[in-house]
Amino acid sequence: MTQGASSGPARRAVIGAAVAAGAALGTGAGAGAAQAAGRTQGRGGGPGYRGLPVPTVIAHRGASGYRPEHTLGSYRLALDMGAHVIEQDLVPTRDGHLVCRHENDISGTTDVADRPEFASRRTTKSVDGTSLSGWFTEDFTLAELKTLRAKERIPTIRQENTLYDGRWTVPTFEEVLRWAEREGHRRGHPVWLHVETKHPSYFRGLGLGLEERLARLLRRYGRHRANSPVFLQSFEPSSMQRMARLVATPRVVLLSGPASRPWDFVEAGDPRTVADLVKPAGLDWIASFAQGIGPTLDLVVPKDAAGRLTEPTTLVRDAHARGLLLHPYTLRNENAFLPADFRRGTDPTAYGDAFGAYRAYFATGIDGIFTDMPDTGLLAAEEV
Repeated sequence: MTQGASSGPARRAVIGAAVAAGAALGTGAGAGAAQAAGRTQGRGGGPGYRGLPVPTVIAHRGASGYRPEHTLGSYRLALDMGAHVIEQDLVPTRDGHLVCRHENDISGTTDVADRPEFASRRTTKSVDGTSLSGWFTEDFTLAELKTLRAKERIPTIRQENTLYDGRWTVPTFEEVLRWAEREGHRRGHPVWLHVETKHPSYFRGLGLGLEERLARLLRRYGRHRANSPVFLQSFEPSSMQRMARLVATPRVVLLSGPASRPWDFVEAGDPRTVADLVKPAGLDWIASFAQGIGPTLDLVVPKDAAGRLTEPTTLVRDAHARGLLLHPYTLRNENAFLPADFRRGTDPTAYGDAFGAYRAYFATGIDGIFTDMPDTGLLAAEEV
C-alpha cells in the first residue's frame, strides 16, 4: 500500500514547524537530561561530542523519511531541518573509493536493474553468511557507479519519496566531507557526521579494507582528532578497535538483537553474543576502545509478543556507569515501524503516535537517537 493523502499534510506540517522554528535544540531537565547531567546543551558548547545537545538527533541515512537515503539531497534536507548529526554508511567500489550506501547490494537503491549495460554484473554472493543476489558496489568502478541514479529503497511505504528518484547520484564519502566543510563554514558551526563501516571483515577479505581508507580521508579533512565533529561506528567491534589505532575520532559499537553475534566474532570463533556484550563485563570491554554503543531500541526497551513496549532494561544505567553514551536506532513515524502501543489505525504507511514513542525512549535517559524523520525527533527533543 502506498502512502495516502492523509499522511501528506501531517508530514508537511511537521517539516514546516521544524524549519520555521529554526530546528530549536532541546533544553530542559527531563529524565534523559538528568541522566546526562554535566553535559553542555547546544552546538559547540563543549569539547567534542560532549558539547552536542542531549538528546542528540541523528539523521538516519540523512532525512531518509523524505528523500532517497544516502543522497546529498537527503543529507542536505536533514541539515536544513536542524539535525545534530547526519549518518553515512560506507562501502567500497572496485577501485577502492568509499561511497555512501546502506549496503554493497545496490539493487534496491539505484536504477542499476534498469541499465542493460550492467545486466551481466548481476550475481549471487555470500555477505556475512547471507546469500544475496543482485548488483554490488565492489564490482563497479567509481566512474561506472556514478552513471547510476539513486532511488527510494522502500517505495511501497514511502511512495512520496519516489518523486525524487533519479535526482541524485551515489555520493562518495569524500564528496560528503567536502560538502560538510562548505556547509560548516556557511552556517557557522561544524556539521557532525556519524560514519559506519559496513561489512568490514568481508571487504578486508577482498583486499578492500575500509578502515585505512577511512582514516586517510579523516586525516585529510582534519576529522581524525578526539574532538572532531564525527562519530565512527560498526557492528563489528574489531573494526572500531582497528580505527582506534589509526585515528582518535570517537567510536561507537553497534549492537543488534541479543541472540546475534558480530560477524567478526563468527569468523574469529568468539562465542559471545550481543546479550553478552550488554552485560557489565561486555560493556567494560567495549569501553576499553570505544566511547559509546548504538543498540537497537529493543535492547533499551524490549517489546512483548504483541509488539508493545515493556519495562526498560538496565542498559542505559549500566552503559552510563562506564562512561559510554547510547545512540540507539531507529525511530520512524510510520505505523509499520512503531511499537504496537503507538500505532494509529491499520494503514502501515500512515503516521502513528511518533511523539509518544519518542517520549517513552527519551525517558530512559538515552543520549541520542537515530531517526528517519529528524524534524519529528527535534520537536520531540524539545520536551526533554
